[in-house]
Amino acid sequence: MHRAIHHPSHRKHQRGVALFVVIIFVMLSMLLALWASRTSLFNELVVGNDADYQRAFEAAQSLLQDAELDIRNQKADGTGCVGVGDICRTSTAEKIPLDITERDLLLAELGQKPTGCGNGLCTKRTGKLDFWNDTTALNAMMPPTATTGARYGQFTGAGKGSISNPVNPLLQWDIATPANQGGWYWIEVLRYDESSKNSGVIVGSGAKNLLRMNLGGNTSPNLVYRITALAYGRKQGTQVVLQQTYAPQKTID
Repeated sequence: MHRAIHHPSHRKHQRGVALFVVIIFVMLSMLLALWASRTSLFNELVVGNDADYQRAFEAAQSLLQDAELDIRNQKADGTGCVGVGDICRTSTAEKIPLDITERDLLLAELGQKPTGCGNGLCTKRTGKLDFWNDTTALNAMMPPTATTGARYGQFTGAGKGSISNPVNPLLQWDIATPANQGGWYWIEVLRYDESSKNSGVIVGSGAKNLLRMNLGGNTSPNLVYRITALAYGRKQGTQVVLQQTYAPQKTID
């Protein structure tokens, strides 16, 4: 006859090892869940930042187009500009020059201003060309109480919507909009080198493959415009700057 011998301490020891293994697996599961959560959050931040940059980029492109319309004295629909106040620059001192006299008067007036700019029109910049990377220079170019830069639709009448129902939240603005929100553009009025009329590099009367720059003739100002558009995103730190050179040409009758 055999008697069963029980070892209670050994069984308790076995249950302790199993509990330890379970705890290890739970901790590993928690670490995996935490890693997945942080990875998902990081991906969301990356996608969100990229989306905000793309929105700001499109807003800056719209500002460039608005500046071109301003130069051509057209509304957003391409028709001739007729308006009051800032629209079509009806009551502003700074206007797009239509002849040599207006050009010289405009450049002389802008040259007297501290930044060389007024209502979005500027002389050729002599300081840092990338002024948007210098906080002091940028604040001087778009102070909240001065008319140095131009807002979207300010001189073309392009529709912005309202605060509650904006067409584009990045371009909607009013007098209370902070300077570091929305977007701005500046148009540098640059004299075109008159010697090009006698050069065969750009203007070639006898060469078919050369580009003829019909910038105005003897009475209209030969000007090229450099447009700088700056747009802020919805997130702090998102900023897009685009520049282009625009040379409007006169139609030959």
